[in-house]
Amino acid sequence: MKLQRTTLVLLISAILLGGLVYVYEGQVAPKQEAAKATKQPLFSFEEDQIKSVTIYLDDETWEFEQVSQQEPRWRMKQPQDAVASSAAVAFLTNLLVDGESDRTFTVPVSQRQEYGLDKPMATVAVELKNQEVHQLILGKLDFNGSFLYGEKPQNRQSGQIEVLLVPKDFEYAVNRPLSEWLNQEETSETSEQSDSETKPPLTPEQPSETENKQSDSQTKPPLTPDKSSDTKNESSDSQEKPSATQKESPKTQEKPSDQGNNSPKTQEKPSDTKQNPSEAEEER
Repeated sequence: MKLQRTTLVLLISAILLGGLVYVYEGQVAPKQEAAKATKQPLFSFEEDQIKSVTIYLDDETWEFEQVSQQEPRWRMKQPQDAVASSAAVAFLTNLLVDGESDRTFTVPVSQRQEYGLDKPMATVAVELKNQEVHQLILGKLDFNGSFLYGEKPQNRQSGQIEVLLVPKDFEYAVNRPLSEWLNQEETSETSEQSDSETKPPLTPEQPSETENKQSDSQTKPPLTPDKSSDTKNESSDSQEKPSATQKESPKTQEKPSDQGNNSPKTQEKPSDTKQNPSEAEEER
């Protein structure tokens, strides 16, 4: 009995394993192969064939034109005319050329809003040099946030749309500020030139500090004349003092006059002595 029970258990296990293999090979494997088969490139053109790329957002439009095969290759046309960042534009064009859709399925047009395609995050339009135009509409993220829902309007059928699962990198490729779309080196050079042109010279309108000091020194009255006036007053005082001395000088001059008056007296004495000898002779 024990051997029969063991054999029965093994038989049941083999049947279960065979059923699982049958289900896997018959249903799961074909679906995986079909999913791999649906993974295909988004577009069939090359980057050199692109003439221009336009990104339509809710309130902004970015337009870039390929002007050369050498750097800088791209130039912004909207919202302003300037040299574009080749790295930023190349990131987007590489996704358009080399990007693949992970899966493709068809749904009615009425279900576009379920995938965010009625109000898309962005619409990318690519114009080729042969005048062909290709568009890619980018919707919202899928349920696990790994891919974006996308649509190619040129593949629409009556009442049906083809929904694509495109790389999530498209979200970063189209949502950039203006500073990242522009060539930074070119922008810095133009800004320096504009600053040098707009700034007026400092000499006529903004005089230097030395000129202000000179102007102040010219407006302020000189202190030297006041000092000279003081010296003049002192000199006038000094001139007045000699006058006083001059007034005193006559007094000193009067004294010689007195001496002059006294001198005849001294002269009279010799005359007396002269008369004495004559008198002596007369007496003789």
